[in-house]
Amino acid sequence: MQVTETLSDGLKRGYTVVLPHADLAARRMERLTTLGKTLRLPGFRPGKVPMPIVKQRFGSAVSAEILEESVSEATQKVLNDRGLRPAMQPKVDMVTENPAELAADLEFKVELELLPDIVLPDFSTIALTRVKAEVPAEAIEKTLEQIARGQRILSEIPAETLESRGHGAAQGEVVSIDFVGKIDDVPFEGGTGSDMPVEIGGEGFIPGFAEGLEGAKPGEARTLNVTFPENYGKADLAGKPAVFEVTVKQVSTQALPPIDDELAKKVGLDDLEALKEMIKSRQQGELDGTSRLRVKKDLLDALTNLMDFPAPPSIVEQEFEQIWQQLEQARTAGTEDEEDKGKDEDTLRADYRAIADRRVRLGLLLAEIGRVNNIVVTDQELDRALYQRAMQFPGQEMQMLEVFRKYPQLTNSVRGPLLEDKVVDFVLELATITDTIVTPEELMREPEETAAA
Repeated sequence: MQVTETLSDGLKRGYTVVLPHADLAARRMERLTTLGKTLRLPGFRPGKVPMPIVKQRFGSAVSAEILEESVSEATQKVLNDRGLRPAMQPKVDMVTENPAELAADLEFKVELELLPDIVLPDFSTIALTRVKAEVPAEAIEKTLEQIARGQRILSEIPAETLESRGHGAAQGEVVSIDFVGKIDDVPFEGGTGSDMPVEIGGEGFIPGFAEGLEGAKPGEARTLNVTFPENYGKADLAGKPAVFEVTVKQVSTQALPPIDDELAKKVGLDDLEALKEMIKSRQQGELDGTSRLRVKKDLLDALTNLMDFPAPPSIVEQEFEQIWQQLEQARTAGTEDEEDKGKDEDTLRADYRAIADRRVRLGLLLAEIGRVNNIVVTDQELDRALYQRAMQFPGQEMQMLEVFRKYPQLTNSVRGPLLEDKVVDFVLELATITDTIVTPEELMREPEETAAA
């Protein structure tokens, strides 16, 4: 095999490879001979089919196999002999005309991009502050009140009673309503409902909604003009004014059960202490999860500042195209980031290409940390994660597990985050971490909001 380097530019490499015809012909003849020893054809004894007939019947298929195997093996040898680690599958182009005929020396070109040489930083030099919070007692009490409210008993107030007292729904009472919400005179998704209970003075509604129903009586229709909060959960509704056409069907008093062991039993627990422990455990888990996300983000930012190697352009381009496709989808759906709306196309492309470059280099760094330190995702860890993912499809768990097994790329989409978290945990153990206790509200704020406060 003759190999000539034709390109060496940064992470790009190119080679011309020539495989001697004699070697290819010998491999082809050996394969045909082996095939002929076991071949069974009508009119011939087993293993006694003449070679010309073997070549006539199977020569083309065998030549194609030899071509594919020889090119693959030669390409791998080029990589191994030079200690090259390709970033993506090498590109192979044939130079020889009609290569499948194996009638002459086989010449082809190999082009590839390499993974960069990565020198791991000293992780002990990374200093981070980890903000943590504990569940306050009042948060547990508030949740208990919400659970009790979910077990409340509503008793309809007769129309004559409302008439005799001279007013409709009062503070603390509940109205049952049908409603249709519109934005710019167009109904929006999730804005229509029936028999929805609304507590006068209660929480959890758009500001002005429950207040607009105070004094309402059964059969009464009201028009409520409200504005969705800027931080509303649905981005397409956040900050927008809306009009709700409401029909009141019933006004009721509510009786809340006492917060005691009986309430705990209604939700499937042994007693009140067990209910409190469950609430505390869940809320602490949410706070700890937020704390981890924040320190992980800070760690990745710190690692980004320590990165000193180039990213393979082809992988960056692939990542950029995925990001840009998501941006186009957001534009179509009207959920484009507000900051992006004021930027021209060239600026947007430059910004997102920089994001793609950062993601790729950070991914390569995390992968290298895992490789050097033998950090892997075990089969048990992967199986557990796949089952948890499948549990998101009730009644179809086994089918989803089969899908994961059938399509390796889906399995890798689960394995990747698992490996990333294990690498992050490894680096956090080596970094200098200072824990700071804050309130849950401070923990949940964005870092920029905390700084402004």
